[in-house]
Amino acid sequence: MDAQSPRLLDAVRARIRRLGLSIRTEKTYVDWIRRFILANGKRHPREMGAPEVEWFLTELAIKGQVAAATQNQALSALLFLYREVLGLELPWMDNIRRAKRPERLPVVLTVEEVTRVLDQMNGTPHLMASLLYGAGLRLMECVRLRVQDIDFRRREITVRHGKGGKDRRTVMPAATVEPLQRQLAEAKALHDRDLKAGFGAVWLPGALERKYPNAATEWVWQYVFPARTRSVDPRLGIERRHHVDEKSLQRAVRVAVKAARISKPATCHTLRHSFATHLLESGSDIRTIQELLGHSDVSTTMIYTHVLNRGGAGVLSPLDRR
Repeated sequence: MDAQSPRLLDAVRARIRRLGLSIRTEKTYVDWIRRFILANGKRHPREMGAPEVEWFLTELAIKGQVAAATQNQALSALLFLYREVLGLELPWMDNIRRAKRPERLPVVLTVEEVTRVLDQMNGTPHLMASLLYGAGLRLMECVRLRVQDIDFRRREITVRHGKGGKDRRTVMPAATVEPLQRQLAEAKALHDRDLKAGFGAVWLPGALERKYPNAATEWVWQYVFPARTRSVDPRLGIERRHHVDEKSLQRAVRVAVKAARISKPATCHTLRHSFATHLLESGSDIRTIQELLGHSDVSTTMIYTHVLNRGGAGVLSPLDRR
């Protein structure tokens, strides 16, 4: 890579951090930008344009055989590079069409299948999986919950900075109240030990750490599901306790699905799909479900009407009328 590229990637990282984007986004964008530069003979992006970007995305699709979502992720990284880092508003970037994602029906479990899966789990993974299903949370929304997001009096869970950067409120299942209270008690004891050991600060989003210097050590900002051990922040080199690794829950759900002998490709997100579908089956209003899920458009929520246990499109076959 040419001499300018390391400085360019540093500029990408700096801009991402200034905008308060997550470290996951930082790693993803930097990786795609690096791959773009290497694939084009280490040329600087200023020297390239629409042909190089389109060629790169085409190569990903044809040779790499990547999914449409992966192609779009790469395009988002390059859009960020040109607009946010290089400060170039190039008309040709708007003409590059995003790959169309195939429309597929979501995998949904029955109520009995969800019960079988949850029965194979225990402890913290069981509680987290129960929230995915009982509150319709996405995986990372559950992992990133903070103490202040739990409201036992109103029986609500607040999701902050969900998909699209939006906040929303969703239901707290009655079955999770006591387990959540126990989880918070354990997390509080862990936080107190960290404070005594000279730690106890948690990562805060955006400019909150500068605006409220003492907030990072306050109990309300701590994660509901903290990691067992402290780790060093790769950005700042500060040792602190992050949230639990999402891969641990993914593994636990995968093992539980297999143990429950479920013959469907069920994942953590399947529990969220099941939440929406089962609410529809029980007669809940589609708009209410849209708000609980945090969908911008009700058409996204409408997909669950196609997986109800009422046959194709929810109609009764004329054969069954005989």
